[in-house]
Amino acid sequence: MTPQTAPAARALEHPERAAIRLEGVLHALSDPMRLHVVHTLAVAGAELACSEVELPVSKSTTTHHFRVLREAGVIRQCYRGTSKMSGLRREDLDALFPGLLDTVLTALDGQCRRLGGGPAHH
Repeated sequence: MTPQTAPAARALEHPERAAIRLEGVLHALSDPMRLHVVHTLAVAGAELACSEVELPVSKSTTTHHFRVLREAGVIRQCYRGTSKMSGLRREDLDALFPGLLDTVLTALDGQCRRLGGGPAHH
């Protein structure tokens, strides 16, 4: 492997903005663990390493949740050194589905206040 091909080998597939579908986004957001990931990234307002998002599940299950979010177009992931960084595709989501992400995050905050605990617990 040459240095020119190494980055491509570690590239991750993401849907183009035009290919992001509402039903895929809603499915990705329908799981409490994935909602927790989105909430954590939204609060951070920046990319985070996957290891910085604590989930009460196995590493393979965590990887699955991040992959569902990425394939739905909710997050963008890239490798930086040995870390896989994740960030919300807020600009894309806001352009395609105005207000959706903010509405979901506001509803999640309300649910957490109503039921107690954090997003990963509901």
